[in-house]
Amino acid sequence: MSAETMEVRWFRSQYSPVVHLYCDGQDQYRQQMPEYGGRTELSKDDLTNGRVSLRIRDIRPSDDGQYTCLFQSGDSSEEALLELQVAGLGSAPGISVEGHQDRGIRVVCRSPGWYPQPEAQWRDLQGQLLPSASENISREADGLFQAEIAIVLTEESNQKVSCCVRSPRLDQERESAISIAELFFPRVSRWRVALGVILPLQAVLIVLAGYCFWRQHRAKETLRSKLESEKGQ
Repeated sequence: MSAETMEVRWFRSQYSPVVHLYCDGQDQYRQQMPEYGGRTELSKDDLTNGRVSLRIRDIRPSDDGQYTCLFQSGDSSEEALLELQVAGLGSAPGISVEGHQDRGIRVVCRSPGWYPQPEAQWRDLQGQLLPSASENISREADGLFQAEIAIVLTEESNQKVSCCVRSPRLDQERESAISIAELFFPRVSRWRVALGVILPLQAVLIVLAGYCFWRQHRAKETLRSKLESEKGQ
């Protein structure tokens, strides 16, 4: 079987344009999809035996998905489907402290460069999951994903915690940990606590004193009216 009589066509959802095309004894690039330009290479070492392989360089998220290989020679043809799964392990999570929130400290974890969409979570020292204050998995301009997850640590629950971002497709994860010293947590002044108790109590006493004064004044007025009435009689 001569290689010059064969046609090997790699394509995605449509027959044309192609990912890569080989016919008339050479590679043809005029029908190639622009996004694959300069990135494909067909191995022809075993072409006469009906075996070929396609190499795609500089893999991108958009390369993920199904491919069809169509092999034609004369009146005969064979077709095969291939599923390409693209996976990217992102960078180690970066943890930052972003101020006070709900009488605690808001801590944010970010990790870019993942594909496909990753999972993110906070864990304690025992590896137990902790509730997050917010979670956002966003797609970046290059098609990769960034994970951002926040937690609010309080003085009562202060402990070393870790941020874990995981790729379900690769079954791998990256992890970073943080521990915040107690002195950084917002403290409630004892005077503020005392005033919070005293001021409402003082307001109640003032109201009661005013009510008692009003009752006493009313009793005096009633008695005076009664005496004047008796004098008149």
